[in-house]
Amino acid sequence: MFKPTRLQKFSSTRVTVIGAGNVGGTLAQRLAEKNLADVVLLDIAPGKPQGMALDLMQARAIEHHDRMIIGTNDYSETANSDVIVITAGVPRKPGMSRDDLLRVNAEIVAEVTPKALTFSPKAIVVVVTNPLDVMTYLAWKVSGLPGHQVVGMAGALDASRFQAFIAMELGISIEDVTAMVMGGHGDLMVPLPRYSTVSGVPLTELMTEEAIARLVERTRNGGAEIVQLMQTGSAYFAPASAAYEMVDAILLNRRRIIPVAAYLNGEYGLYDIFMGVPVQLGRRGVDTVVELNLAENELAALHNSAKSVRQNIDSLIPMGLLLP
Repeated sequence: MFKPTRLQKFSSTRVTVIGAGNVGGTLAQRLAEKNLADVVLLDIAPGKPQGMALDLMQARAIEHHDRMIIGTNDYSETANSDVIVITAGVPRKPGMSRDDLLRVNAEIVAEVTPKALTFSPKAIVVVVTNPLDVMTYLAWKVSGLPGHQVVGMAGALDASRFQAFIAMELGISIEDVTAMVMGGHGDLMVPLPRYSTVSGVPLTELMTEEAIARLVERTRNGGAEIVQLMQTGSAYFAPASAAYEMVDAILLNRRRIIPVAAYLNGEYGLYDIFMGVPVQLGRRGVDTVVELNLAENELAALHNSAKSVRQNIDSLIPMGLLLP
């Protein structure tokens, strides 16, 4: 006679998503419905992550997967996670920059990171909370983890936006478009047309300088454009997809070349900072930082972006969140 097993049983692969907002909830959906991992969705709001998890569980028969999703307010239920994704924080509102979120989100990241790692000390940490590069640096500092074990979701999203705008402009399939974006996840990010192609053809041979400049500017303001249109929220579908792409590369050890916010200690002439650069991403986190041969103006733009990130990092010191 058939004997049913206990329902709440996890497979060997588990991802914790901290923050049950739009990005966190959508990421949990992606992870489960694409059959990548079981998911623990954690939030401080009583009932919210539990309700979202139950809703996702009730969709399993339709989506044809057996992944477990639980919602919780208890960090102990996140134990033995392979990846921890931090999405918790306040989203942008119209008129706000990513940097306006610095103080409130820094306090959140500084609190949740060590709590989660208490139960999953070997996990790879993926930071999504804005301002991205600074929050990734802070998560690394409070975690005590080696630099390769902490990454930020920046370039993966920015490159995806650049790809979308290129495909829309040329009227072509986005599958033929690759794009590279470096630098901080903000107004000073550095889209690289020289390293962006359509079926191997450099973008610089397919568009005028004016058209490229327009798309570069739209990419830099990709998130702000959505905030302005939505009025009451910010982007979450594309950010969740970008985070999924990174978690997929980590869990399956794909060693993909993806631009992420990675710890730099001499690469590109930058030290003790997290910046968006292409890396080889796999099971240990960052395997290798890929150093592109940047032109003088591109390298200068990268360093200018780093200067802005460094200023925000330094602003955490008087808050008592970082030691001088």
